[in-house]
Amino acid sequence: MASDKIRNQIIDAALELAAERPYSEIGLGDIADRAGVGLDVLRSAFRMRIEIVSAFVERIDRAVLAGAGETTEESSRERVFDILMRRFDALAPYRAGVKSIVASARRDPMLALALNGMGVRSMGWMLEGADAGRNGLRGAIRAQGLALIWARAFAVWLEGDVPDLDKTMAALDRGLTRGEQAVHFVERAVDCAKAPLRSRGGGPPKEEAAA
Repeated sequence: MASDKIRNQIIDAALELAAERPYSEIGLGDIADRAGVGLDVLRSAFRMRIEIVSAFVERIDRAVLAGAGETTEESSRERVFDILMRRFDALAPYRAGVKSIVASARRDPMLALALNGMGVRSMGWMLEGADAGRNGLRGAIRAQGLALIWARAFAVWLEGDVPDLDKTMAALDRGLTRGEQAVHFVERAVDCAKAPLRSRGGGPPKEEAAA
């Protein structure tokens, strides 16, 4: 099993190469050469390229969560805003490589699907880090909703050669405002769907209920 040091060398190599040319054109041999390891070592660390991307996303998650402080008097919305802005800070050194991966995903449905799954999972952790997470269906709704908000702000952050943080912050702020309203609406709908029929006037006769 490869050590954490070797795994990080491989992740860094993949991001460096992606910053130089389209990610879709980078092979595992290229990554191994840049990382200074043999293919056998790379194979012991990762089974396929997408696992390298997933490990990078997890590394960003850990970096952001390590900087998450204790719950403050801020609203949950403000805490989510702060933790997502810290995520942009953590991603900044790898922006060129990340941009290449995202561009490749536009032409690769499987990569795009995998990135979406990673995004939803990461947003679940971001919600936990902001003390705004929920369990079960509510948690899934919030994570998916935040993933969409993040994706829109992330697209703004990737525009141009240099990120415009003012525009990024504005996009994130708008998204969280709309998302907060949408999530409240959906969660109320979930509550209504779960409410027993009896609470609406006694429910149906026993025969109908059994049917």
